[in-house]
Amino acid sequence: MPAAHAPASTALALPSLRTRFRDGKAALIERFRDARPTAPAASLLIRNLTRHVDETLAALWQHAQMPRGAALVAVGGYGRGELFPYSDVDVLVLLPESRGVALDDDALKTTVSEFITACWDIGLEIGSSVRTVAECVAEAERDVTVQTALIEARFLCGARRLFDEFRRGHAEALDPVAFLRAKTLEMRQRHTKYEDTPYSLEPNCKESPGGLRDLQVVVWVARAAGLGKSWAALAAKGLVTPFEVKQLQRNEGLLKLIRARLHMVAGRREDRLVFDLQTAVAESFGYQGTRERRASEALMHRYYWAAKAVAQLNQILMLNIEERISGTAGLPMRPVTPGKFFDRGGMLEVASDDLYERDPHAILETFLTFQQGVGIKGLSARTLRALYNSREVMNGAFRQDPVNRQLFMQILMHPAGGQTHAFRLMNETSVLGRYLWVFRRIVGQMQHDLFHVYTVDQHILMVLRNVRRFFVPEHAHEYPVCSQLAVDFDRPWVLYVAALFHDVAKGRGGDHSELGRVEVRRFCREHGVEREDAQLIEFLVREHLTMSRVAQKEDLSDPEVVQAFAARVGDTRRLTALYLLTVADIRGTSPKVWNAWKGKLLEDLYRASLRALGGAKPNADAELEARKLEALHALNLHSLPSGVQQPLWDTLELSYFARHEAADIAWHARSLAHHVVTVTPIVRSRLSSVGEGLQVLVYAPDQPDLFARICGYFDGAGFNILDAKVHTTRSGYALDTFQVISPHVLQPLDINYRDLIALVEHQLAQAVASSGPLPEPSRGRLSRRVRSFPVTPRVLLKPDERAQRWLLSVSASDRSGLLYAIARVLARHHLNLQLAKVTTLGERVEDTFLIDGASLQKNRQQLEIETELLEAIA
Repeated sequence: MPAAHAPASTALALPSLRTRFRDGKAALIERFRDARPTAPAASLLIRNLTRHVDETLAALWQHAQMPRGAALVAVGGYGRGELFPYSDVDVLVLLPESRGVALDDDALKTTVSEFITACWDIGLEIGSSVRTVAECVAEAERDVTVQTALIEARFLCGARRLFDEFRRGHAEALDPVAFLRAKTLEMRQRHTKYEDTPYSLEPNCKESPGGLRDLQVVVWVARAAGLGKSWAALAAKGLVTPFEVKQLQRNEGLLKLIRARLHMVAGRREDRLVFDLQTAVAESFGYQGTRERRASEALMHRYYWAAKAVAQLNQILMLNIEERISGTAGLPMRPVTPGKFFDRGGMLEVASDDLYERDPHAILETFLTFQQGVGIKGLSARTLRALYNSREVMNGAFRQDPVNRQLFMQILMHPAGGQTHAFRLMNETSVLGRYLWVFRRIVGQMQHDLFHVYTVDQHILMVLRNVRRFFVPEHAHEYPVCSQLAVDFDRPWVLYVAALFHDVAKGRGGDHSELGRVEVRRFCREHGVEREDAQLIEFLVREHLTMSRVAQKEDLSDPEVVQAFAARVGDTRRLTALYLLTVADIRGTSPKVWNAWKGKLLEDLYRASLRALGGAKPNADAELEARKLEALHALNLHSLPSGVQQPLWDTLELSYFARHEAADIAWHARSLAHHVVTVTPIVRSRLSSVGEGLQVLVYAPDQPDLFARICGYFDGAGFNILDAKVHTTRSGYALDTFQVISPHVLQPLDINYRDLIALVEHQLAQAVASSGPLPEPSRGRLSRRVRSFPVTPRVLLKPDERAQRWLLSVSASDRSGLLYAIARVLARHHLNLQLAKVTTLGERVEDTFLIDGASLQKNRQQLEIETELLEAIA
């Protein structure tokens, strides 16, 4: 039987066929590279690549002299006719049941094997299976992935009659209901695997939510149910509107274009828009970076809008198809709001398709009803479609309508809660951005600060969720202090508004806190927010970064720091609100950013400021005496002799007692009672009192490179230093305390944590006692994200107000060995370290050191120090 697509002469030698295939493919890709980046150009490339592979396979099929009774079938994406530059080519070699028609079984196996080998030899990345019709049907029943691939089977060459028999057998065995259920579950698992959001910073444009796979799933389940295999066919069946067809085609075209250009730029099969490739792909589209926006951000913003539309349309169509297949469209409906909304099986359904055109107020009423409705778990396909098709209704007049403004405030203020789900649903359906036009600007906006792992809109909604959870008793165990404060905080909706607006001005250039303050002031004025609440909201948006900065970068043992912060806040209500928003904000940036130590710093600042705002003037002497007395009580619990602490305390400055808590002072005294005078370094370690990591005490004769040696040990052992309190006694000993964390630090319930503590104590003591030269710091590997979006290293050295000590601020991309590299520079210039605040923000570090030393009094040496630090952190 002649090959279906073979040219007139197919007796080509394999080397010639290989050259023709590779040159032809390269020419198609080069033509695409030079063409304008449009969806039609991508479609043309995909069609031409498919045709080129069809012709090549037909020639190979004839060259291999495959038996007449067999057929070659394209399956999967290739069967669909969609080959991207480096896609796999999936084929099925279909054999008749009686295999000995032309060849015996051994000869047949050899022939098929030679055909598949030839495919690989000429450069086809083939994915092959060899089966009979019965084997295809049986395998499809066992594996829904095989069943899906076979749905898109396309005849290439060989025995057409066998292919028709296969199509009939596969169709008869296909159960549309079971297939829909399996594909729905599979889609949920896939979404979970890919972070369950279209807004992943490195999305897979094929597999992520809102990717091409979501569109393909719709077509698969529709084909299985006999509802059509194209958007036009689905429209003819009433499953999709003409407007939705246009949206589907436009967004599908963009995703295909991005995927094709991603393959082209990578030079391999790569469906992830990874940081390494985003800029190159963006530039292939013609995007150019500006001071306000990277080229990659422009591309990703466009991608996210397309993915969001695909996710919406996928949800609408899947619900529609499910209703059609399962027959749930005929379920009885319970009236929820007469003339407007019904409850159909737990889904909120509009009374008519044109409800929102007739009554625009019903758009926001949808989400208020969703909040209030008992047993309502989502919006029906009909409601989602009506919202999708009514976007033009949400215009300037809609936003200025007093009734809509009142409805929006009702959603925010709803006493029973539900704000998290309501606002997420509003964002998913594009209503939030249409109503809050300022919010629309940050939908799908990336943040390349190595700190946030979500787009701006997703981060804002995450912060809103975190704030809301403080007011929900079921989540009180997560952050007990915050939940306790939330109980007594009146009008929680004030915090919800602040959360919605705190980052709403990101990406404009300038101070986003100040720009956001202007936006939220306008919102409060337009929505009738009372003056006192409006002023609090403005304050929160303007100052939402302040508490985090002070807690993590300044010396909280300094009464002046606390007094200045308390004066800036003004009163206890503002302080509590700012504390709650700050905790929610840090937690909403990245799972890696929050840790117990940051929580403790914020809580310490909150409590100290609360005392200051209560009118208590700082009395340093009284406070230090109280702290000593508390430490003595703790020592007594260990049955230590009276006065055991005095030899150590007599050597300590007041600054030591100001910077350490009573529990730590007692631990130090207990550990060093018999070692106040020693030539051997003393190292003690324990599980941190904040519930995460280790607390490590080092006591040794002071030396210029001591801090560097300690940092070098922690770096080599895989520990990250969260905080360092450095003190030098009157007798010339260093008494340093470190908070460290590592994946190796175990919890108290783990029986091995004692072994780890013993190991740290032994090894660190050896490191401190060594007298050899400091080893070179390791140049740790940078993550892909840091390589793609590096932080410009910055060093700032300035004196404190008394000009006695200097504040060193360092900002750089995080990597192992960074703190050690800084410490080596300080040691080289004989600088004394008094305090270290180590702040890790995702993959960016912002460290602050309080230092002094003779070198800092000379301008030339200051420049040398700053230059060496910049070289060390680069």
